[in-house]
Amino acid sequence: MSVRRVVPNIRSEAAQESREFYGLLGFEEVMNHGWIMTLASASSPAAQVSFMTSDRTAPVTPDMSVEVDDVDAAYAAMRDSGAEIVHPLQDEEWGVRRFFVRDPNGRVVNVLGHR
Repeated sequence: MSVRRVVPNIRSEAAQESREFYGLLGFEEVMNHGWIMTLASASSPAAQVSFMTSDRTAPVTPDMSVEVDDVDAAYAAMRDSGAEIVHPLQDEEWGVRRFFVRDPNGRVVNVLGHR
């Protein structure tokens, strides 16, 4: 299993203001579902940051997202380790398969793969 990207998720009600602020640093909007917006660097597209009002299909807002090449293997590794699964593995309507797990610092990590 390999990591494709890591994205901090910032809980925010100021999407427009964040888009403008981070735009000054070279970020551009690459995804916007209304409740989550992701900005990426034009020169380095894997450099991203997301802003969320709340997670639409999960009970908590994750602190970060980690995209992996095999989300099922990641889920099995976390489950087998005894890590706390906060949100079960599931397919989402926007094209990702994901689950949430709590890290040793209490942070919630959204582990995902694109279908």
